[in-house]
Amino acid sequence: MDKLRIFLADDHAVVRAGLKTLVDAQSDMMVVGEASDGQSALEQMSDCAADVVIMDISMPQLNGALATVQMRQQCPHIKVLALSVHEDTGYLRKLLEAGASGYVLKRSAADTLIQAIRMVAAGDVYLDPAIAGKVVHRGSLLRRPRGWNARAIASAQAAARGRRTLAPFIAS
Repeated sequence: MDKLRIFLADDHAVVRAGLKTLVDAQSDMMVVGEASDGQSALEQMSDCAADVVIMDISMPQLNGALATVQMRQQCPHIKVLALSVHEDTGYLRKLLEAGASGYVLKRSAADTLIQAIRMVAAGDVYLDPAIAGKVVHRGSLLRRPRGWNARAIASAQAAARGRRTLAPFIAS
């Protein structure tokens, strides 16, 4: 079985080093590159040689949301998994609308991130359970993210009602 190729984009060197150690410790994954800003990530990904990009939101040169839009245009097969400290609705919506396949909080456990990587690589959409409720308001999606079907919306609504387990959010 081929290993999942992971690209890291985060402006903090220590975060990238920790992520690289975590990802490379998985038998089915390997880090194929890293960048400290969104512009460098786009330049390095011009060959589309990754399956999943772990993208920080707040980076110099080009933020994660803008880099995600351009990366998805440049390499439509690549899945972007946002990894952020931001829990507010604005950042979450920006990344989902930009085409990210998932959103994980930096305070999450390492195994949560690994599970999220595998899920988005498989074509699912992943939302950290701690923020899933912020996507949904009174049982309806605030804005329908690109690529979400009825099952993804129903899953987000279930998570928002307090479901504590991780559930795949299936994209169409």
